[in-house]
Amino acid sequence: MTKTDTPFGVGIVGCGLIGRKRAKAIGELGFLAACCDVDPVRAALLAGNSGAIVVKDWRELIEHPLVDIVVVATLHDSLAEITYNAASAGKQVLVEKPAAKHSSELSPVMSAARKYGVKIRVGFNHRYHRSVRKAKQIVDTGELGDLMFVRARYGHGARIGYEKEWRANPTLSGGGELIDQGPHLIDLARWFLGEITEIAGSAHTYFWNMPVDDNGFMLLKTAKKQVAFLHASCTEWKNLFSMEIYGKSGKLELSGLGGSYGVEKLTWYRMRPEMGPPETSSWEYPMEDDSWTKEFAEFVEDIRINREPSASLSDAKAALIVVEQIYKISGYDYCS
Repeated sequence: MTKTDTPFGVGIVGCGLIGRKRAKAIGELGFLAACCDVDPVRAALLAGNSGAIVVKDWRELIEHPLVDIVVVATLHDSLAEITYNAASAGKQVLVEKPAAKHSSELSPVMSAARKYGVKIRVGFNHRYHRSVRKAKQIVDTGELGDLMFVRARYGHGARIGYEKEWRANPTLSGGGELIDQGPHLIDLARWFLGEITEIAGSAHTYFWNMPVDDNGFMLLKTAKKQVAFLHASCTEWKNLFSMEIYGKSGKLELSGLGGSYGVEKLTWYRMRPEMGPPETSSWEYPMEDDSWTKEFAEFVEDIRINREPSASLSDAKAALIVVEQIYKISGYDYCS
């Protein structure tokens, strides 16, 4: 039976940076019931004095009677397996993007969700940043006019030893920068423009001595020939998030994600009837990022009113299909 008003017990598998963000986002909508990580010390630190139990095996966490929602924040190679088993145990699941190493892993997960009547949300938290929410609100009013194209860049400068971390190991990651930060860009492009019908691009390793790509370039088109030109990079040197959404009546420019990415900002350039310099409005969001909290709250509402999550396994699959196609074009075979 689906809960309607009592707090949800949350079990977190993967207690690193993202696991900690997810735990903080629970708020009053639930409680931390269980923590699991390959490093038991890290799991114990996350559990702290919350009363959450610490388990060594994620299977034990899934079976725990107090766990209603399983948050899967592990490496890419185990995302789909844990999600499938959690869904099969009747648990609601929030799985981090990209939700799998390969799109083919998601079909059985989707089948399990239908069979056992559970909700699975994919952690595309960038949809919930204040500037992105405001941009979507403006686009949905129609004031930007018919959308023409999107241009976006997302990247970081990595760090010494990056080429030795798990993201540089294709067995664990399924690829490099394109499958790491790329899915966020693809998801946002699809969220604003719609389904992608044409895929072109290139992935390449320019700087880091590793067997995966450090830059991914995407040229995606919808059936209406709207274009998304996207670039994900871990040779950006200065962390960057930039997105521009062009309509026939104006343009939205988004920059920053807070922290090392800079203050989150949205600028709306409204085209005048006589054209020339546009009318300009700007919003800045220097406050703490609330995307994680907003996303979790929406997932709780999904569960309570029996609504399909807006960021779904279908969205994850669509993003992974783009990633895989560009890897194939570029001659990388770690997705085969």
